[in-house]
Amino acid sequence: MFSIIQAAGWPIWPLIVCSILALALVVERFLALKTAKVAPPNLLQEAISVSAHNVPSAEVVNQLGQNSALGEVLASGLRAINSEPRISEADLRATMESAGRRVAQNLEKYLTAIATIASAAPLLGLLGTVIGMIEIFGSQSGGGNNPTLLAHGISIALYNTAFGLIVAIPALIFWRYFRSRVDGYLLTLELSAEQFLRHLNKLRRG
Repeated sequence: MFSIIQAAGWPIWPLIVCSILALALVVERFLALKTAKVAPPNLLQEAISVSAHNVPSAEVVNQLGQNSALGEVLASGLRAINSEPRISEADLRATMESAGRRVAQNLEKYLTAIATIASAAPLLGLLGTVIGMIEIFGSQSGGGNNPTLLAHGISIALYNTAFGLIVAIPALIFWRYFRSRVDGYLLTLELSAEQFLRHLNKLRRG
């Protein structure tokens, strides 16, 4: 492996940094976007059951908010009623929507970085290819024909092109996967929040 890095020359080092960063971001997103941390299947029904007759205590609400991303959105509605029992439906909706936007921002965190790596890696590989071609033409200048320099230039060009694609293709695949996963979570959060909002309005009127 080290011999390949040596043959590829210095242009491969930015690609190595991109590959390490991409791997770290992918692992982080896999851990952060688990269903249990974002939208546990039974959490909405549990929250409705707990608040079936009255608003639960602040301790219970805090536990709900720390449970998951969905719990944070649902807890924002309960906190709003706790702080202002006569809050209007419009204000209650606005409070939950604000919490939803904060949650959405957290879910989408690092996706732009992964997409940037997927876009930049082929360009970095192309840069290495150009540098390799420059070395090839440089070795032929002056009428000389140095096979060693010619082989080195070809190595730089091919290794960097290949490594750029090796980094970019998985990064693009994972970005699309995480983008689709986040979109699905956002739809679940939106529908759950809407259902919980109707429940809270009934609770306030009751």
